[in-house]
Amino acid sequence: MRRGACPSLAAPMVTGDGLLVRLRPARPGLTLDELSEIADAAALCGNGILEVTARGNLQIRGLTMETVPLLAEKIADAGIEIAQGLAIETPPLAGLDPSEVANSVSLAERMRVAVAAHQPPLALAPKLSIVIDGGGQLNLGEVTADIRLRAVRTDGKVHWLLSLAGTEVTASRIAALEETAVVPAVIDILESLASMGKGARARDIDAAALSARLASVVDLDPIEPLKSSPNSAGIHELGAGCSILGVGLAFGQIHAQNLRTFLEALSILGATEIRLAPGHALMVLGIAPDRIDAAQALALGHGLRAFPRDPRNHIAACAGIGACASALIDTRAVAQIVIDNATSLLDGSLTVHVSGCTKGCAKPSASALTITAAPIGYGLVVNGPASGLPSAYIEENKIRTAMERLDKLVSDGKRAGESARSCLTRLGADAITAAVQQG
Repeated sequence: MRRGACPSLAAPMVTGDGLLVRLRPARPGLTLDELSEIADAAALCGNGILEVTARGNLQIRGLTMETVPLLAEKIADAGIEIAQGLAIETPPLAGLDPSEVANSVSLAERMRVAVAAHQPPLALAPKLSIVIDGGGQLNLGEVTADIRLRAVRTDGKVHWLLSLAGTEVTASRIAALEETAVVPAVIDILESLASMGKGARARDIDAAALSARLASVVDLDPIEPLKSSPNSAGIHELGAGCSILGVGLAFGQIHAQNLRTFLEALSILGATEIRLAPGHALMVLGIAPDRIDAAQALALGHGLRAFPRDPRNHIAACAGIGACASALIDTRAVAQIVIDNATSLLDGSLTVHVSGCTKGCAKPSASALTITAAPIGYGLVVNGPASGLPSAYIEENKIRTAMERLDKLVSDGKRAGESARSCLTRLGADAITAAVQQG
């Protein structure tokens, strides 16, 4: 499987602990029985480790060429439909959240049908993605996509804001369209990308020319950006007595047996459905308000991130050495060192990214602080991605001390009311470098 492609049942990826398969359920949610069936299949066919990715996809690790067909058979026998082809993503609470401007699920389904029916079939870049976002509490504003569609209400009507190549903040706004014009416009863009070759991405399109060709029905400038989503972990109130519990996997992973035990307990508490969510999270539906606190405590007891103030919410760590052939460091051990020794960094204002190599799979975009592998141990990239040039190098046996010094730099240097991110920005890369390398 070539680099840059997405692992699937048809094309698993070779990693350090065997083959990896990524699954995107075709429906927004899974029943508890369906997710239990997947956990059982992961234990039978792989090493029992499941992951939820930063984008909210499910991964199964430790497979072999002999067990991948068995995994596919088990999933099919459970009646679980897996989405194929172009990734079309909607928010985890789409259709449930009354604060949404519009329900994105029906539009996403029409988009999938149109793409699947296109003749000739569209040959597109493997990682090309579309986000269709109706808004709401847990929107996808921070998820990068080639094509973005966001429901906006203007002049009392719902329109769809079309943007290209980026997040809600960084993508280029193209036009606001009537819903009937959305699918034809996107198909036109996909046809253009297909004509450029299989590696073409939305960033290769002339945004200005496309904007001129697609007449916007309203002025784009007054359209306010989406508010940032809260962390998935915690209780999300949807009104009318409906509460959703978000639980995050610790550093993105959980063992099949632990997941199955957790699901059995959730079933006793009345849970009915699980939705995968960005931020390596599971959204638990169906629990009565008077039982939601018990479910939250249950999740914490299973080692999951169940509270907004959990410091693990603010660390992005990839699978690391032993699980990924490219990784050169034990990312989870380093992440725990950060938690134990640099708590002042984890106030929610920034994400510390721990990457086993320069690919930065856990967080491709820039972070305020990225710890990655380096010849002497670790590199510390300030305000950049894992592929960036480190501002400082830390010897392998000095990472704990370096984090203690960084913690002291922030805790001593913060002004009243200042966040860790603001403090680090004010102090600058030179001060950060000096702190971790002193002595």
